[in-house]
Amino acid sequence: MNLVRHLPNVPPKDAVSRILVVVSDFNSIVTDRLLEGCLSELERKGGTGLTVDLYRVPGAMEIPYILSVVLPEKRHVAAIALGCVIRGETGHYDAVVSGVTSGVMNQSQLHGVPVVFGVLTTNTLMEALDRVGGKAGHKGVDAAVCALFMSGLSEQAGSVSH
Repeated sequence: MNLVRHLPNVPPKDAVSRILVVVSDFNSIVTDRLLEGCLSELERKGGTGLTVDLYRVPGAMEIPYILSVVLPEKRHVAAIALGCVIRGETGHYDAVVSGVTSGVMNQSQLHGVPVVFGVLTTNTLMEALDRVGGKAGHKGVDAAVCALFMSGLSEQAGSVSH
């Protein structure tokens, strides 16, 4: 797997298949673990012909924007959106979750590219940590498996569990 950070419209050389990963830096104690699990699984199951284009954004609401800029280039067989939104004491949580969920789904449908929703929406930090290698599995790994499955890149990706 080649991990590439590049400017739009500047493809790396010798890429066979490409997956786009967009990760939010907000709640990085969680999102860094999501990203680590995701990239490790893509490397393990995606093979040497897989190139991962990684974009970091400040928060979950910015994920759909990057998808809207990059997916029209038609270079990716799948995309993965990674983030973490933790409920607070205000209604902001509901607005962010609604916006990022509909934005990601819209970009997938608009561009005909499977976009895996790896944005955790939890009540507490502990619930989020449980989903990145704790007692509730690893959602970053699950997102990678799902992207490989949806793109048809990996026969050994296996079934996706929910």
